[in-house]
Amino acid sequence: MKDTVESLRRKIESTKDLESVVRTMKALAASSIIQYENAVGSLNFYYRTVELGLALSFRRAKEIPTQENLNKKKPETSAIIVFGSDLGLVGQFNEVLVEFTKNFIGTLSGEKNIWAVGERINSRLADIGLFSSHLFSVPTSVNNITSLVRQILTIIETTYEENEISRFYIFHNRPIVGAVYEPKIQCLMPLDEVWHRELIKIQWPTKCLPEIIDKNETTHMALIREYLFVSLFRTCAESLESENASRLAAMQRAEKNIEELLEDLNLTFHQFSQSTIDEELFDVISGSEALVKSE
Repeated sequence: MKDTVESLRRKIESTKDLESVVRTMKALAASSIIQYENAVGSLNFYYRTVELGLALSFRRAKEIPTQENLNKKKPETSAIIVFGSDLGLVGQFNEVLVEFTKNFIGTLSGEKNIWAVGERINSRLADIGLFSSHLFSVPTSVNNITSLVRQILTIIETTYEENEISRFYIFHNRPIVGAVYEPKIQCLMPLDEVWHRELIKIQWPTKCLPEIIDKNETTHMALIREYLFVSLFRTCAESLESENASRLAAMQRAEKNIEELLEDLNLTFHQFSQSTIDEELFDVISGSEALVKSE
């Protein structure tokens, strides 16, 4: 259908409305990045504190069975916990992570259970035949992350103690310098010998070593639980920061496209308006000349 001045005006107004929505979403994404970035920064300090406590606990322990040894009697079953998004407009955020997860799962033996965090990532995983046994909602703020982490840890504890699952992997996108994000994998459990040896290498920052309250094993297990909690919390915060960074980049691209579209529409509108005015002037002049001739 041929454009008219009025139809072009409506298109311009609709595009301006869309531009306003994009700018609002861009501002929200930018502000969200800051809160998750601050949360990750704070967690790094706390994570280091927990590591120091575990390092000291391991040195003081005469013999604490590692989860790798306890794990030998468990079946070769892995839980794949994938942190994606509930919302769209995030570019290739979910697709990149799904491809990364798919490639890693192909290297695993035994049964694999998929736990998805986010409706969008869940549907992408289902598209390639990876169906989730657990689905969690993505937190909408830093304050809601704790609730999600507790849900996941409760299921981990139950399935591990009942010998249903022997290994737990977490997959997520994390922010990096020079790019928006990159996919990352972490073996959450079992806490193997390599992890144990790396902890032992950590030196206490002062010459005065603290004393361990209560039985060493009790303190050790409390620190292990805290380690798992902060690992999942940081994973979720990094994923949310990456999601909003991806959304911000997508909105910036959309804003640029909208600006170019508006420029084209305005140019077409002015050309069309000028053409219409020229035609009307030509009709007036022609009518005036015809009237003069008739006289």
